[in-house]
Amino acid sequence: MTAARPARSHRKARLVLGGLTLVLGTGAVVGVRALRRAQPPAGRPVPAADRPVLLMNPRSGAGKAERFGLQRECRARGIEPVVLEPGQDLVALAEAAVAGGADVLGMAGGDGSQALLADVAARHGLAMVVVPAGTRNHLAMDLGLDRDDVVGALDAFGAAVEHPIDLGDVNGKPFVNNVSLGLYAEIVRLPEYRDAKLETTLNTLPGLLGPGRPPFDLRFTGPAGEQHTGAHVVQVSNNPYGRTIGTFLSRPRLDSGHLGVIALELPDDPADKTFLAAVAAGRPEHFPGYVAWTPSTFEVTSDALINAGIDGEALQIAPPLRFTSRPAALHIRLPRHASGLSPAARELRARSTVRGLRYPAAGLTAGLDRKT
Repeated sequence: MTAARPARSHRKARLVLGGLTLVLGTGAVVGVRALRRAQPPAGRPVPAADRPVLLMNPRSGAGKAERFGLQRECRARGIEPVVLEPGQDLVALAEAAVAGGADVLGMAGGDGSQALLADVAARHGLAMVVVPAGTRNHLAMDLGLDRDDVVGALDAFGAAVEHPIDLGDVNGKPFVNNVSLGLYAEIVRLPEYRDAKLETTLNTLPGLLGPGRPPFDLRFTGPAGEQHTGAHVVQVSNNPYGRTIGTFLSRPRLDSGHLGVIALELPDDPADKTFLAAVAAGRPEHFPGYVAWTPSTFEVTSDALINAGIDGEALQIAPPLRFTSRPAALHIRLPRHASGLSPAARELRARSTVRGLRYPAAGLTAGLDRKT
């Protein structure tokens, strides 16, 4: 019987984890529907950088910078490589590069490092190059970069295409993807999470949920002005995510000037059939504990320090947490061979093309019917 309990606990945790993943992914339905007809502006061609600098975190992505020989590739292209050594401050290195005359900054590392460099580049009005040398590289994905072509991303230092994108901000801390509060923030701060993400999550969820476990002290105002006094999950993203199973981890665009906010208060039994049925149907808004909207500002308060996962990095922040969107704060350079479209943007474009083909065909058929 003792061995059966962990098995049952893990099964329930997997159900909850799957449900939460779908909820967070399909959460910004309203925002995406409102934005789906607006295409991102075309980038402008820019010449090669005069004084390009690439900062690299050699520990990101299990040592991708070294495996792909980024220092050697940089020198061959006239790019100055700056390696972040243990104990060094990334922002200080970036500021030193700017003071030394860099006209384009690049970052080879994970999304947390990308956010820090993005803030420096935005403050100095410099363009930035994203090199996907982290583990997941969500920003690179949503910029339409090939995440497997680490060296090819260096082409953005040459003649390239430049796009303005938004930056998210929480209490002066930048984020390029999202900030999670509640369950995920509690899990990501555990030391064992880095080396065993799924196992740590499955082991931790049962203790954070269940009968008698109150939601986290996260207080905020909802889209209709209603007051929320607690939630199990709050996610704030830099632009809303897609709304389909195939694109829920992707954002159709990064320049809407809006945040994507999702909040969820789970039932006493997180494996509640009503909750899971709403999630499985792709309609989490049918569950009364769920709300999602797309403001440009958002605030969360609490009676204690708030644990936050900012682009996957665990931090504690004193409340209130004030989230803002910084529209078009950052100029991103992309290689000419990059698509510039996220998975969600590609799907929306494909659907638009199919609709465009379907409706003229329907009109032609109707015309032929009328003539006969």
